[in-house]
Amino acid sequence: MFAPRLAALAALSLASLAPAAQPQAAVQTITVSSFDYAPRPIHLRAGTPVTLTFVNRSNSSHDFTAERFFASSRILAGAAPGGEIDLPGGATRSITLIPAAGTYKAHCSHFMHKQLGMKDTILVH
Repeated sequence: MFAPRLAALAALSLASLAPAAQPQAAVQTITVSSFDYAPRPIHLRAGTPVTLTFVNRSNSSHDFTAERFFASSRILAGAAPGGEIDLPGGATRSITLIPAAGTYKAHCSHFMHKQLGMKDTILVH
C-alpha cells in the first residue's frame, strides 16, 4: 500500500519539475496588395505572443515598414532588419513577436506607395 503512494508522489514531483509549456502564438495575417494593407487598423494584445504573417497578393514588390513597432517588440522568431519586412511579388513572410503597448504607424517605403494609400496603424492594447 505504501509503494503505490510513494510512486504517485514521485510522479507528481517529477511533473512539477518539467518546464512550463509556452503559450502558442496567435496568428495575424496582414494582406499586402497594390497600395493597400488589410486589416486597417491592425489590433494586437500587449505582452501576448503573435505571429504576423504578411502575404503579398500583388505581383509587385512592397514592404511593411514600422520601425518603432518592431524596435519596441520582443522578436521571438524571424527578423525585421531596419524595422522592415520586405515582400517581393507573391511572397509570404512571418515574424513572431511580443508587442509592447502603444500606437504605431506602418507604411510601404517604396517610392510614392505611402502617398498612394499604402499605410496602416498598429494598435497594441
